[in-house]
Amino acid sequence: MNQIRRKRSDRRPLGRLLSWASDRSVSREDEGDRKAPSPEAGGGGELDLGWGRVRSFLHKLGSETANGKINLCHCDLTATDLLELGTLLRYVPLLEDLNLSWNDLIGGSLGAVTSHFDHVNRLSALKLSGCRLRPQDVDALGNALSCLPSLHVLDLSWNAALGGGGLRGLVGKLQPSLTQLHLVSCELTAADGASLGGTLSSLPGLSVLDLSCNPHLMDGLGELSSALSHTTSLGALRLQGVGLTLGGLNALGEALQSTPSLRLLDLSRNKGLSGHLPLLCAHLSHLSLLETLDLHLSGLTRSDVHALVQVLPSLISLTDLNVSSNQEAGHALHALIPALPLTHMKSLPLNNCELSGESYTALALAVPYLHRVDVSWCKVAGGRLSLLLDALQPAALQELRLSSCELTTNDARHLASACRGGVLSSLTVLNLSYNGSVGADGWSALLAAGGLGSLEELDLSLRPFTSAGCSDWLPALLGALPRLAALRRLGLQRWTTGDKEKLRLEHALKKRNVLLEMDAEEAKEIQHEE
Repeated sequence: MNQIRRKRSDRRPLGRLLSWASDRSVSREDEGDRKAPSPEAGGGGELDLGWGRVRSFLHKLGSETANGKINLCHCDLTATDLLELGTLLRYVPLLEDLNLSWNDLIGGSLGAVTSHFDHVNRLSALKLSGCRLRPQDVDALGNALSCLPSLHVLDLSWNAALGGGGLRGLVGKLQPSLTQLHLVSCELTAADGASLGGTLSSLPGLSVLDLSCNPHLMDGLGELSSALSHTTSLGALRLQGVGLTLGGLNALGEALQSTPSLRLLDLSRNKGLSGHLPLLCAHLSHLSLLETLDLHLSGLTRSDVHALVQVLPSLISLTDLNVSSNQEAGHALHALIPALPLTHMKSLPLNNCELSGESYTALALAVPYLHRVDVSWCKVAGGRLSLLLDALQPAALQELRLSSCELTTNDARHLASACRGGVLSSLTVLNLSYNGSVGADGWSALLAAGGLGSLEELDLSLRPFTSAGCSDWLPALLGALPRLAALRRLGLQRWTTGDKEKLRLEHALKKRNVLLEMDAEEAKEIQHEE
């Protein structure tokens, strides 16, 4: 019964399975689809009729297909639906992208679709993340991959059954055409990593490999890393939270010498890096094309930062460096910032780094080139925000996050001055939450300044378990709303207001598709269509 339950009231019961002959309730739109050949059908009476059936099936699920894609993500698919879909694949021979992700009732039934893959041999992207796949599903998929010679993207993330040996059904069966393989949070073990490494040699064109959030992968990275020497086209390697050990780190460092085309390397959330980053830095110098290096939440020490400083001159293409949430590193970043290729830098998040005064001052050297600045939870910014604002280039910054920085009323006034000067005219995100020390005069000055026409998100929320009235500066907010034409989200949590003021705010947002975030007793989400 779990296989045929429905979560959507507009879904039909089991009786609709293959009931095309008895189903006489086809809409006029679907009748039109039967008469008009689709690009997928390619003409022909049977295919034209089949195309109408495909559209009718997808319509019942609240989805549709266009440009060679079928997206049934989050559609509450059942085994019955999967069987029905399988019989329809013959009518979409030009299908290129099939997304069945986040349908947790289809586990154990994937073979109902894969047995028909010979009809869609042009499929280039198959996404099955979060489907509770079982070992028999993986076996069925592996047996069907030979029918997909053009498959470039395979996403099996968030399927725990792939770990502990479940991955064996794919080993040796992945097609040489594959360019992206995503296995995020599949509970892969060291043995799984070793077996996966054994098949990477057959994927010479692999450009994206994502094994993040598999904390037990650990030493399996030894054989896996050595296999990376065969993936010379690898451009993105994501190993976030894989439980890197000292042995795995050494093996990974050696493998990086064989991946000169690497542009993105994500090693974040690996506490094993703490104090051992110098072992890896010795190999990073070979990555002259590296653009993004993510090391956030890895327990970096001052010695790790100093080792990174030594290799930065070799990373001439670096544009994004994430060392956020490494608190001890905040006291050594003043040496790192000048070593960056500043004219290329776009993002350097330093939130939750406990920046020292010296490191905060050094950040002003990079700010003129950055598109995103995040120093949230760095108390050193309070009372000194002008140091960064004065270094900004006009219309360059897109995101500014200053949450919990102990900003002062004068800091808000400096922000207002920057707005009037056009420095923040391209800003899309401004997060000033958890800064209750800013007075009403500061908020009023900022909101009345203008110059934020591109702003999409504005967050002025207070800390949890606190509250304050916003009556003194609410008129400035109401007056600013007409100038904030792009605004889509407004955070005002923990601010209190009277009933009349609340009504005025609701009226101001009535015809705006704006998400207003306030405490439940103060306001609700307002999303009215114009």
